[in-house]
Amino acid sequence: MPGVKERKHTYNAEASVLSGKLLLPVAQTIEPQAHAKLDPQGGYFNQRLDGYRLESVISFSAAYSHVAGNKSNKPGEGWNTLTTTVVEGLNVMEVLTADRVVGQTITQHPLKGYMPSISFLGTRFENLRIAGVPVELEWDQEIFGSTPVNDVSYALDPGVLSRVSRQYDRILQNKNLPAALQERYNRLSSTLGSTEAVECSLVNRVAGLFPGTIAGNVITIPGFGTITLAKLTVKHEDPIASAKTHKKTTFTLTMIDLKLGCVVDGEVMVGSGPTNGGPG
Repeated sequence: MPGVKERKHTYNAEASVLSGKLLLPVAQTIEPQAHAKLDPQGGYFNQRLDGYRLESVISFSAAYSHVAGNKSNKPGEGWNTLTTTVVEGLNVMEVLTADRVVGQTITQHPLKGYMPSISFLGTRFENLRIAGVPVELEWDQEIFGSTPVNDVSYALDPGVLSRVSRQYDRILQNKNLPAALQERYNRLSSTLGSTEAVECSLVNRVAGLFPGTIAGNVITIPGFGTITLAKLTVKHEDPIASAKTHKKTTFTLTMIDLKLGCVVDGEVMVGSGPTNGGPG
């Protein structure tokens, strides 16, 4: 139609298989490994790394990441964005191991409105173990559900808030929850629905006969540290207050978030990156 400006989209997708920092025994930054970043105009980019080892702390046999963004060829559909990270043969201090860790986020931004649909199809842990003991997981990859009605932001959607609140309750019910985690999840619970961001997990519960304590998707192991599995955040920016929506939404999935606190001290993220974009 003459005079009608065609809507454009700016892509946002970035992935790394490993990043973080160590404080002990040697202070050093872990630069993002197999780091892939999508051009804001879209396209495809991938990176691969074989045989990685950081001292005696962490290693993997192979890892790769790829990001992609394109406009759908199907009538009525908008812009698709993909972020994938894969780590094979993961070993952290002979305590945390996995044959394969796959994180995958797929979004579709609509032609009209602003809230994208979201899928985590393919995301999984294969043979995840702690101290050689299998880790059993109860997944909830539909925690964000369908795209909110009336273009309401995910952080304000009643269904999302209810499901995330139940996750927080499961974590806070653990009487042995470390004080730092107790404080963190109390704060997250108290601000739920009042901010432009939400943190949750694709894993509802963890079970296994390994040492340590379990609270939802969080595992605390004495002499090792804290493991947070499949951590997911949604962040909204550029609000349209009258419509309870935002022009830009970013999903960030981190498959393993490690807070090490023993002979080795530091923070390590395995399989992480933001996905989506917004009008450009």
